[in-house]
Amino acid sequence: MRSKTAILVLVVAACTLAWARKEDTLDQLKARTESGSIDDKISACLEIAERQLTSLDQLYTAGNPDQARVALDDIVTYSEKGRDFAVESGKKLKPAEITTRKIVHKLRDIKRTLAFDDQPPVDAAVDRLEKVRTDLLAKMFAKGEK
Repeated sequence: MRSKTAILVLVVAACTLAWARKEDTLDQLKARTESGSIDDKISACLEIAERQLTSLDQLYTAGNPDQARVALDDIVTYSEKGRDFAVESGKKLKPAEITTRKIVHKLRDIKRTLAFDDQPPVDAAVDRLEKVRTDLLAKMFAKGEK
């Protein structure tokens, strides 16, 4: 009975610590893309892109297209950096491709809600991200290379 109680206490403590852990800020994530392990760099790039996608949607909804374009630039820039790190190392190719595919899908949804004048930058971003996906898929399914 004591071992079950001890295990329960450890599980609760671990959950509390995980919940209490603060998320890194965008600046901290951007710093992680410059130093650390390659896995950490790739993860940081993908997380920045995902967070900026959420921010982009909120900014367009709030009527701030100029700030939304900054977020859009970050999405593309960090997706491309993540691709570069993944292709160079051969690690996390699949998560990078899946994340990029989800971002492209969401950007297309967002584009449909925008005024005509706000759509071209999103179209350009989608085109660049499709190139990112193509590069990742090419590396994943390259014949004779591993």
